[in-house]
Amino acid sequence: MRGSSSLKNRRMTTSDPENSDDFREQFLDDYYAECDEHLNLARRHLLAIEGQIGEGGIDVALLDELFRSFHTIKGISGMVGLNAAEQLAHTIEGVLRSLRQAELVLTMERLDILIAGISLLERVIAARRASDPIPAIDAIVIQLQAMSAGAAPHTSSAVPLRINPRKTEGGNGSGTARTWAVEFTPTRELAERGVNINGIRGRLLEIGSIIRSTPQVKGEGEISFQFLVETTQDLPTLQDWSSQGVLVAKVENRAAPLEISKPALPSPYSNLVRVDLARLDDLMRIVGEMVTNRSRIEEQIKQAKKSLPRDEWRGLWETSQSMGRQLRDLREGVMRVRMVPIGEIFERMQFVVRDLARESGKHVVLEMLGRETEIDKFLVERMMDPLLHLVRNAVSHGLEPPDERQAEGKPSEGRLTLQATTIGESVVIEIADDGRGIDAARVRDRAKAKGLLDSDVALNNDALLDLISVPGFSTRIEADRESGRGVGMDVVKRAVEALSGTLSLSTEEGKGTRFRVELPLTLAIAEALIVSVSGQTYAVPQTIVREVIEVEPSAVRALERNEIIVYRDGALPLLRLSKVFNLEESKRSNNGSFHVFVTGTGGNALGIAVDRILGHREIVVRSIGDQLAQVPGIAGATDLGDERVVLILDVPALRRATFDGNSAASEAS
Repeated sequence: MRGSSSLKNRRMTTSDPENSDDFREQFLDDYYAECDEHLNLARRHLLAIEGQIGEGGIDVALLDELFRSFHTIKGISGMVGLNAAEQLAHTIEGVLRSLRQAELVLTMERLDILIAGISLLERVIAARRASDPIPAIDAIVIQLQAMSAGAAPHTSSAVPLRINPRKTEGGNGSGTARTWAVEFTPTRELAERGVNINGIRGRLLEIGSIIRSTPQVKGEGEISFQFLVETTQDLPTLQDWSSQGVLVAKVENRAAPLEISKPALPSPYSNLVRVDLARLDDLMRIVGEMVTNRSRIEEQIKQAKKSLPRDEWRGLWETSQSMGRQLRDLREGVMRVRMVPIGEIFERMQFVVRDLARESGKHVVLEMLGRETEIDKFLVERMMDPLLHLVRNAVSHGLEPPDERQAEGKPSEGRLTLQATTIGESVVIEIADDGRGIDAARVRDRAKAKGLLDSDVALNNDALLDLISVPGFSTRIEADRESGRGVGMDVVKRAVEALSGTLSLSTEEGKGTRFRVELPLTLAIAEALIVSVSGQTYAVPQTIVREVIEVEPSAVRALERNEIIVYRDGALPLLRLSKVFNLEESKRSNNGSFHVFVTGTGGNALGIAVDRILGHREIVVRSIGDQLAQVPGIAGATDLGDERVVLILDVPALRRATFDGNSAASEAS
């Protein structure tokens, strides 16, 4: 990987022991990023290996990749002084070495121990990252060492190694397979060009089969990777290997040690760079300031229209518009750099589903769609726990055991689907299962017992979501490991809404359940509607506005303490911002039509009344850090260019307050 090569080479150039602590701190971010890449790769390969147990053999190429990953983690963990991770990675590496050398036969029991060790390694690294106490590793190290020594019992599911099927192509190949010794030595220069061990291994697999792969430690800590490759092609003529840091020699005796000499000459070309997210945050902040300044210029140009000749004013206006387009391109460019595939979240869920399915005895097929969908890295980190909870709930509460599914005429294997799509400026994530669905009657009975309902009313999807999102609400009496007592849906909903997103539910008893999370692609700069209320100006994030309608005062109806309007053959609750913020009602809202923007869906739909829509702007979102200045219903502030602060509405909070207030009023009456 790029980061591991870079870290190792930087270590070799650091010889002053007094600077060792500064060095470790300087490259900790690189260390965490590198470990994440290797652990993600390990998860994929272990799941692939699990599917090969009982199928005739284990692909040795997967073991090679795993060995290389944990060898790298061991090395860079030692560099940053994380001894627990270094020891654990070393122990896992020993198990993989025994498997590669056919000294150990892989079984499902041993695979479980190996996966447990890797999960603990991930927790150790995460603890160091969060400055938390490092978990104990002694027990799992003893298990792994015993397994490596062959102490774990063999079972009937043991399988041998299997070499990758040979891949041959036309071209210069003679049709007769030949064996080549290939050596790759990573360097900093090669890493900066994007040339790494993964790329070299991939090229070799495209033209033949890797028979043997061996990492070698040379003098002064330098590491090289040596391969024994079988192919029908003439390897030296395929490309200029030396410019890629690769040496090639023909081998007559496979059993002989690989002997390749003469150093490789790297090239200075570079096309890949790893950038710290904090630097991108700074860059986005600067872009935001430029957007604000451009808005100020636009306001000044508007004011100068009366005093400047028409041609001069038009020239300034066209230049301002051109700057606006360029700033938009710049913002989108910075955002593209911040974007990462949402598969980064999805792949972590595979281990969770595997463990839960094995412990519960359920058969689960996990389908992941749209893994390439990109989302801001900031949102990825904050959506990990909410999505993890939804996945745990789906396996624990949603999917039935195999015998129950078969009795209902379903396949014994339950299906869990994770899907991501991009819609405009939003990303939609769906978690769906084909299980038993949510028992609305049971939820209603539990809600009545807790005093949340006072009648046997029918519950639609929105009402169900509201009830199961009440803090502490659960239909379960006994706790289970998979998802406790169901507590946590309130945390999921609030986490989504804190990111200016929405959470919705669709369920059918006996058919399954689907949760839908809709999030903005980014929170730093947003498209917004600018509205006026009683002489005050507010910004409304456009991603949460479904529709804007014009309403006549005569169309408003009073219902108990609330107001409603007819909307699409139904009743839409109306919330006047002037009342929320204790503003004096304007004459316009009393005597003439006013605007309403609709947010939410179904039973959670809400119409928010404003005097008028002033326009559409690109705004820079700035949070309000002072708790004394924070107001319910206000998400932050922005500057439209006239040096006046404009508050940004927190529409999910307004909607929550409205419906919670309605419930309280109903109970009081």
